[in-house]
Amino acid sequence: MSGIPISLIGIVAAAYLLGSIPWGILVTRIFGRADIRQAGSGNIGATNVARVAGPAAGILTLLLDTAKGFTAVWLAAHYSNDSATWMMIAGLAALTGHCFPVWLKFKGGKGVAAALGVFLALCVPAALAALAVFALVTVYWKYVSLGSIAAAAAMPLLIYFLWAPPHAPPTIIIFGTMAATLLIIYKHDANIQRLVEGVEPKFSAGKSDKPE
Repeated sequence: MSGIPISLIGIVAAAYLLGSIPWGILVTRIFGRADIRQAGSGNIGATNVARVAGPAAGILTLLLDTAKGFTAVWLAAHYSNDSATWMMIAGLAALTGHCFPVWLKFKGGKGVAAALGVFLALCVPAALAALAVFALVTVYWKYVSLGSIAAAAAMPLLIYFLWAPPHAPPTIIIFGTMAATLLIIYKHDANIQRLVEGVEPKFSAGKSDKPE
C-alpha cells in the first residue's frame, strides 16, 4: 500500500462500514414491526421491508440504502480530487458492505439500491437509464427481482455509452461496473432459480408470506 494516502485507505474502510448499515432492520423496528430477517423473505432490502412494514417503510429503506452508495463515492471523490479509481473502489466497498455486512454475519441485502446510489454519484445518465430499465421490466412483468437483474445487466453498456459521450469511461469504471453487475446477479441466484421454475412471487406491498 506504499504511496497510498492513509486518508484514502480510511475512506475505503469507511465506505464498507457505511454500506453495511442495515437500514432495513432499523427502519422496520422504527415502524414497530418484527425483525425483518424473521418475516417475509427474510431479506433486509426495501422490497421485503415494503411487504412487511408497508410502502412508506420500503421507500424510506430504499432512499437510505441508496444514500449509502452515493455518500461513499462522494467522500472518495472529495478526498481523492475526483479520482475515478478511488470513487469506483469506494463504491464497490459500499456495495460489498451492503451485501456482506460484518454486523449480520455477512448476510446482507442484494445490493440494488446501494448500487443505484453508487452510479448516481458516478454517472447520473447511466443510473437514470438503469432505473428506467428497472421500472419498465418491473411494471410489465410484475417481478421486482427481474427488474433488478435487467437493470444490473444493462449497466455495463449504459455506463460505457453514457459516461461522457463520445468518450469511453476509464478502464477501472468499466471493470468495476462489471464487478458490481456480477455481484448483484449472484445475490439474486435464488430469484433466478424461482423465475426459471415459474414460482417467483409478483410484488405486492403488504404481503409478507412469500419469498423474495
